[in-house]
Amino acid sequence: MADKTHKENNSPEEEMYVELELDEGTVKCSIVTIFECNEKDYIALLPLNKDGENEDGEVWIYGYKEDENDPEAEPELIYIDDDDEYEAASDAFDELLDSQEFDELVDGE
Repeated sequence: MADKTHKENNSPEEEMYVELELDEGTVKCSIVTIFECNEKDYIALLPLNKDGENEDGEVWIYGYKEDENDPEAEPELIYIDDDDEYEAASDAFDELLDSQEFDELVDGE
């Protein structure tokens, strides 16, 4: 799987994107977050259609690895083929979302 990460500055906050080369073709994804679970890094991606929208709310989770020796190198996205590892990463992502929603509620008051 090839991937290319880039930024687009079309909003007040810079959004990060990655393009995945899948069997079905290239899919552009918005990077939701990078997070840690069980001492490994993961990335949550929001796949976008040709209009730049996510149609179904589906989020893809991959392993994430940066080259410590070359900060300019493209990060590596790793397909998670172990069901238990994927479940743990998915649960950690859900907990992260829950805590962010709680923080937004508390900060907004």
